[in-house]
Amino acid sequence: MKHIARAGVALAAGLLLALGAQAQSFPSKPIRIVMGFPAGGPLDQHARLLADKLQTELGQTIVMDYKPGAGGTLGAQDVKNAPADGHTLMIANTGVMVINPALYPKLPYQTLRDFTPIARTAMQPLALLVSNSMPTKTLPELISYAKANPGKVNFGSAGNGGISHLVPEMLKTSAGIEMVHIPYKGSAPAFTDLMGGQVQFMAESIPQAAAYHKQGKVRALAVTSKERNPALPEIPTAIEAGLKGFEVVGFYGFLAPAGTPQLVVDRLSHAFQKVMENPELRERMVSQGANPDFMGAAQFKTFLEGEMPRWADAVKRSGTKMD
Repeated sequence: MKHIARAGVALAAGLLLALGAQAQSFPSKPIRIVMGFPAGGPLDQHARLLADKLQTELGQTIVMDYKPGAGGTLGAQDVKNAPADGHTLMIANTGVMVINPALYPKLPYQTLRDFTPIARTAMQPLALLVSNSMPTKTLPELISYAKANPGKVNFGSAGNGGISHLVPEMLKTSAGIEMVHIPYKGSAPAFTDLMGGQVQFMAESIPQAAAYHKQGKVRALAVTSKERNPALPEIPTAIEAGLKGFEVVGFYGFLAPAGTPQLVVDRLSHAFQKVMENPELRERMVSQGANPDFMGAAQFKTFLEGEMPRWADAVKRSGTKMD
């Protein structure tokens, strides 16, 4: 029995040494970043911007691999099943990481079970907008109007279960108001009806919302971040407007398959941190509508643990379920 025990200890030690050597030599081949959405969108622009600098920092080629479909689920499955050696990463947004697990009863992955958080790289605040046909000029005025006219304020979104649907649901709960959800197939037709007055309210990411506000096509009442946004410096935060604690932002981050060695996780996280210290890159991120906001692996994991129940509650309150 002692011989068997010694053999087991030796085997475990050998595995640890092998993992250590693998981590020390990382990366030993090109790194694949899986994108669960079509090329050309905001998330893709963000990933490409970082990948360009990351290649230099890690000394390896970065390859973008597109696996669009099912709200990012196909890409997530691909990464979940990839070798846990750090050479496959997933770029993901709020929907993939924290909304989908609450939205899809048969989702083939669970974020904190099947992935290792590497780095949060950006936050995406939203603007709370009203149609010019509305008499309200401030968020408190909108809340008062909605309370005085229950069920008469419609809000548009880019679709059921997305961030532009759930942020207004959070607003409804926080402010104690009723609004009727009108889902669209994408933000463009929702904006068209907001400008036309067919819907009265919408929550949309900056800078698209800022552009329409500055053109006078819609009216921005507040932003959902803790601090004011440079693209809308004159617009107060929802907290400033009286909604205590109302900070709701989208975010971007990178994850690896579960079981990725800690030394590899640390190497990747440090590389992202170094890349994001570049002033030019940070300026370009802001121009793309994503606020640079780095968070390392351990912090990112803690952040996700706090965000998941919050968004799950919003999904539950909305009554939305997807097959």
